[in-house]
Amino acid sequence: MSETQQKPGSIGWMDLTVADATGVRDFYQAVVGLTPGGVEMGGYEDYCMTPPGAAAPVCGVCHARGANADLPPVWIPYFIVSDIESSLAASDARGGTRVTALKSMGAARYCVVRDPAGAVCALYQP
Repeated sequence: MSETQQKPGSIGWMDLTVADATGVRDFYQAVVGLTPGGVEMGGYEDYCMTPPGAAAPVCGVCHARGANADLPPVWIPYFIVSDIESSLAASDARGGTRVTALKSMGAARYCVVRDPAGAVCALYQP
């Protein structure tokens, strides 16, 4: 992610979790021009997708397996937050629900939440 994408309130990543990630990967490659890169997940691959001419991927297409088994098949934006504990407390207090537990990815932490209207997003603290 660039520095701009790291600012609180910005979208730093998008993920799509579906039963047939390989077929959907091929769809976005053909329709949008995204170039896939495999990410080993322990017996199968998910995919990071890079736009034409870009140096880094901007989104992922994932299989609905393992930790992602219960995620809905929708594009999930990862909103950058400066303090994930505070953001989760605010979400809880305002009718949001946690779809996943708070997870770590290196030093980063994230959690997928559902807003009071039912829409899903992730809160991500780099």
